[in-house]
Amino acid sequence: MSCIHHFAIAFFLLFLVQPGLGGRKLSALVEEQPLVLKYHNGALLKGNITVNLIWYGHFTPIQRSIIVDFIQSLSSRRRAPLLPSASSWWKTTEKYKTGSSNLVVGRQVLREAYTLGKSLTSSHLVALAGVNKINAPLNAINVVLTSKDVVVDGFCRSRCGTHGSSRSGKAAYVWVGNSESQCPGQCAWPFHQPMYGPQTPPLVAPNGDVGIDGMIINLATLLAGTVTNPYNNGYFQGPPTAPLEAVSACTGIFGTGSYPGNPGRVLVDKATGASYNAHGLNGRRFLLPAMWDPRTSACKPLV
Repeated sequence: MSCIHHFAIAFFLLFLVQPGLGGRKLSALVEEQPLVLKYHNGALLKGNITVNLIWYGHFTPIQRSIIVDFIQSLSSRRRAPLLPSASSWWKTTEKYKTGSSNLVVGRQVLREAYTLGKSLTSSHLVALAGVNKINAPLNAINVVLTSKDVVVDGFCRSRCGTHGSSRSGKAAYVWVGNSESQCPGQCAWPFHQPMYGPQTPPLVAPNGDVGIDGMIINLATLLAGTVTNPYNNGYFQGPPTAPLEAVSACTGIFGTGSYPGNPGRVLVDKATGASYNAHGLNGRRFLLPAMWDPRTSACKPLV
């Protein structure tokens, strides 16, 4: 199981700097250090991959549409939107071995009655994902999304989401929580001031929803980690119990010139002030984290 420990803890505890005081030197230092994600000879998720969504708790139709549009934007075969795009970001996953990982939104299940309560354990997440069932789908990712009023074991304290696989090691799942009312400074940065470190002004969320736009950052991170390291024997650095993966190895980088406490130079909508670095379908815009490029052995932001 791989967890995503978001910016506030994972980055600030490693580097504590003040903006404008040595940030440029630190950025250069970080860029010079080699970053290699070793391939551990395991299977990757390639070809057509169905993404099934399990919505646990209350999400508005608009919130659901933002996340569905994001997933569809990653592998869209429609006419390409403006560049940089979410699909061009996702194409970096093709460099992990060979072949594309084409995500297709499958079934959506609404669990609005909180049938397991509002306090969930990791076992609850696996049960909601349904990956241990006899008929669990293969070459699919079951994504569990929990609403802002659902508390999940370890959420905020040590993780913003996670991905893993079934006991058989054949079915993959992802969980991401909405941190809006619980820990936006940890799991929705840079759309909220961070819990630790330099208190730089937050960016304006591109879809006007700090919780959902924060979920997209974490969902992007975990989907990339799932297709490149689905069964804990793909691409990663460090121990398999706490691996750095395709995007989690590049924590806190959204644009060029980034350093701890500063996401880097991104695009800004002149009318709304919203920050983004990727265009998607239906006029959507997203802020996506940098992904490690196997050909350059470096974290590659979109802008």
